[in-house]
Amino acid sequence: QVQLVESGGGLVQPGGSLRLSCAASGFSLDRFNIGWFRQAPGKEREAVSCITNSDYRTFYSDSVKGRFTISVDNVKNTAYLQMNSLKPEDTAIYYCATDLRISKCDSADFGFWGQGTQVNVSS
Repeated sequence: QVQLVESGGGLVQPGGSLRLSCAASGFSLDRFNIGWFRQAPGKEREAVSCITNSDYRTFYSDSVKGRFTISVDNVKNTAYLQMNSLKPEDTAIYYCATDLRISKCDSADFGFWGQGTQVNVSS
């Protein structure tokens, strides 16, 4: 079965850390560009971070730059999003997505999505 499965979400206090995982099955992640996106209640889905399949260039939104790190382990066929110094405004459902070709780190460029994992940052 071809799918992406996110995990690692949960409740964390402000200033805390979480590591999200995006496990791929049925295909090899190393051929694909990978993106992390999030959607908060009442807001549009926004790009958080992307990594390209060819040269592992990374992109981060201004709101997470310096706090989040995207990575991929091709042996485990899993992508990660390390999130540090979390803030209440990081609360959202986080999705990973893949596509063979992208022009930018934008949800419209990605065609295959996981089901999402909830992240809540609250004291």
